Amino acid sequence: MHLFQSDYFATLGLADIRDKVEAHERLSFDDGVRLFRCPEPLAVGALAHRVRSRLHGDKTFYVVNRHVNYTNICVNGCVFCAYQREEGQSGGFVLTRDDVLTKLAAAALPPREVHIVGGCHPKLGLTYFEDILSAVHERYPDAVLKCFTAVEIAHFARLEGIAAREVLTRLKAAGLGMLAGGGAEIFAPEVRERLCPRKATADEWLSIHEEAHGLGLKTNATMLFGHIETIDDRVDHLVRLRESQDRGGGYTCFIPLPFLTKNSRLTIDNPLTGLEELKTIAVSRLLLDNIPHIKAYWVMLGVKQAQAALKFGADDFDGTVIEEKIGHEAGATSEQGLSRSELTDMIRGCGCTPVERDGFFNEV
Repeated sequence: MHLFQSDYFATLGLADIRDKVEAHERLSFDDGVRLFRCPEPLAVGALAHRVRSRLHGDKTFYVVNRHVNYTNICVNGCVFCAYQREEGQSGGFVLTRDDVLTKLAAAALPPREVHIVGGCHPKLGLTYFEDILSAVHERYPDAVLKCFTAVEIAHFARLEGIAAREVLTRLKAAGLGMLAGGGAEIFAPEVRERLCPRKATADEWLSIHEEAHGLGLKTNATMLFGHIETIDDRVDHLVRLRESQDRGGGYTCFIPLPFLTKNSRLTIDNPLTGLEELKTIAVSRLLLDNIPHIKAYWVMLGVKQAQAALKFGADDFDGTVIEEKIGHEAGATSEQGLSRSELTDMIRGCGCTPVERDGFFNEV
């Protein structure tokens, strides 16, 4: 008997959720909590894989991309961050426009997606970023410039004394194609107050993404999990993203980010297990019925766990990356970058079909 026609889900108290998944019905907040509390991660994974297969078949997407972190100097001082430095502190850096172009030119392949993010520097004005984007766009006119988080956009707006919409409009004119999804962390205000009290609020984060959608910019979204948040906090985060997508429709991909404890000042009593990571990815796929793609971010998951995530709802393996700093300073032990052949071999090794994409998930 086929798994989905058996009593397997009924014995776990998930028969009604299984029926909703089969009927393409939206899951509720309570459904999300029940999925997280299910003692059998493989059951949750099977449901998520059902949805992933319905949306994408056996396709797994990847991109030839390049990460550039322009500075680690940041005013936010988030408790969990191992990347941040204060102005004047040893190890702090700021890249020039030429530094950025040099890093991009060093890649083996011209990027189809350029990912530029960094700290909220107290003195870098908007013209610095316009200059960098214009130069990169001129050098790589066919690449999608996926740059800056909503937290950075809010910071630029405060420094310039202008609205976030004006910041987005100016950056779009300079070549910005879409916003990165970072800075969301967890939306729950009491958790945010403990983790990142100086950072843009959840409402600001969501508002800026919806402003970007209104300007025709696509965006990604993230969730940092496995620290001091509760299951309810995770579900709330996912549901708020789903509601935001209902309003604007501009989120392209969701990236679940496991909290890495190695170099953090934040002490965690019960660090994530591998199965909890996979279950969170699966629940994300099941709740986010209106966001087309779920990323297995190999940089923070590790390559083998990212491969496993392809059977738990994820359909994107990110890309070549090259010299990612933020996750690695937090304790990621993955490679700094992967080649196209390494990516495709890993995807095929999971029984999936590798599909190269651009930043907007157009197949190339």
